[in-house]
Amino acid sequence: MDLHRNGTNGSCTSSCGPLTDYRIPDYILKPDSEQIILDNTPSCPVVVFINSRSGGQLGSSLIKTYRELLNEAQVFDLSEEAPDKVLHRIYCNFEKLKSNGDLLAIQIQKTLRLIVAGGDGTASWLLGVVSDLKLSHPPPVATVPLGTGNNLPFSFGWGKKNPATDQVAVKAFLGQVKTAKEMNIDSWHIIMRMRIPREGPCDPIAPLDLPHSLHAFHRVSACDSLNVEGYHTFRGGFWNYFSMGMDAQVSYEFHSERKRNPEKFKNQLSNQSTYAKLGLKQGWFAASLTHPSSRNIAQLAKVKIMKRPGCQWEELTIPRSIRSIICLNLPSFSGGLNPWGTPSTRKVQDRDLTAPYVDDGLIEVVGFRDAWHGLILLAPNGHGTRLAQAHRIRFEFHKGAAEHTFMRIDGEPWKQPLPKEDDEVVVEISNLRQVAMLANGPCRSKSVNDPMSPSSHGHEDDDSNSLEDEDEWEEGRKKFGAADTFKIPDEVDIAHLS
Repeated sequence: MDLHRNGTNGSCTSSCGPLTDYRIPDYILKPDSEQIILDNTPSCPVVVFINSRSGGQLGSSLIKTYRELLNEAQVFDLSEEAPDKVLHRIYCNFEKLKSNGDLLAIQIQKTLRLIVAGGDGTASWLLGVVSDLKLSHPPPVATVPLGTGNNLPFSFGWGKKNPATDQVAVKAFLGQVKTAKEMNIDSWHIIMRMRIPREGPCDPIAPLDLPHSLHAFHRVSACDSLNVEGYHTFRGGFWNYFSMGMDAQVSYEFHSERKRNPEKFKNQLSNQSTYAKLGLKQGWFAASLTHPSSRNIAQLAKVKIMKRPGCQWEELTIPRSIRSIICLNLPSFSGGLNPWGTPSTRKVQDRDLTAPYVDDGLIEVVGFRDAWHGLILLAPNGHGTRLAQAHRIRFEFHKGAAEHTFMRIDGEPWKQPLPKEDDEVVVEISNLRQVAMLANGPCRSKSVNDPMSPSSHGHEDDDSNSLEDEDEWEEGRKKFGAADTFKIPDEVDIAHLS
């Protein structure tokens, strides 16, 4: 396309600058396009991924606006093309162009930033792909709040309300992307393994027909290093939270209702209202009367934690009244609430707890009894039941405890059938690696390395003391399975890559 179209090339706002700062020429994005020479190298080249099914009609409207302002070829609809294929194609082309001495390609690859617009599940899908591709210089990611909860965007200063989609709003957002700072965050790998049942399926039951609905959690292939004969093994990953119990059940019902009646879910406000009504209908506010005690976490599973790398596994005592358990990486849950809060000095000393950092290799484990318990988060300094901080956590389900349970990863819920035989079902969550996010101005997420953050009290992650090399799942925990690892073998001639 012509990068110098009339009407969209001048300075838009003082914070945005010229749109040529963001545009990427066709020949970088499309391997067969004719190479061109630009007068100026873009200072903030972006590739934009938008879920057109998010935010009612907002997703489609955002795609239209971004394509009007940028090169159409750098704006992708995730309902039409998966991000792993897009990034694989672009980075293969980068390698070809760099081998030919293309200085523009070198600079664009070095300064590239990604924008993803969608719900938390959409953002997590892209983060999983970026992590699995194992790029030498992975691009940082900015998130546009286009879902219902929008915990990921809110954690990094991008807000939690669905945005305007006109050109002025999009230009302002591009300006913020240009000035945003990079912040590394931990990612978490989750594995579930169970013996193949004699009867009945055990695959996760998803409530949505979205292309990425099971990128969060799916069965591994027969050739995967995690696969064990006679067992079903599922894998996934998350950046914000994993939850299990009644909150995941309410979320599942919400997504199921949205699938049955999509016309009722046209904007964020009505979605949140429907969510609250389903919570009432499911009995989340009268859980002691409507929720079977057999589904309480303590009756459902034994929980073990490894507090630091190299430590021994130890059993975690869960109060019998806890009906939902949340493993939280970011300080935002259920639309911006902070279940962990900031422990007092006494809690830090007595229970070895710290403030929640997004890059300390620890995950915060919080429990809730019911929705009334959750409402305490609305009060100043309110928090859930702080259970532990851990480097790894394992759930071992009791024999015949329940026919199924509900789980949720970064906004994507599913109903998980459990075998009826006397065999153990194990779910394990462990720290994997880090990815780079873009943080806009003052944000809720804090780094353990930030001098402005509260003292970490010496709890930095130390991989040198890790015993993970002796772990039976070590090889399988190196990626999420969201994308085939991108790595050009030494024997491959880069010039002939397609």
